[in-house]
Amino acid sequence: MADLTDKQKDFYQTTLEMTRQEIEDIDNEVERELAEVKERITMLNQEKESVRQVYEGACARLGIGSELAEEDASEE
Repeated sequence: MADLTDKQKDFYQTTLEMTRQEIEDIDNEVERELAEVKERITMLNQEKESVRQVYEGACARLGIGSELAEEDASEE
């Protein structure tokens, strides 16, 4: 491999630093996005559990079996 000129070395060094920073920025963005998605999933699961409790209560008051409980039992 031929030796690089000072100008070429500077170019590649600058490229190396810029791309390293860009990778770090992308990694940080991925982490932020993942955190938002995890938070949204947690909120949806909490909402689902609240609605499920109302559903189960309605089934109990009507004296009927819960389709959701049956589905859960079949998934296990």
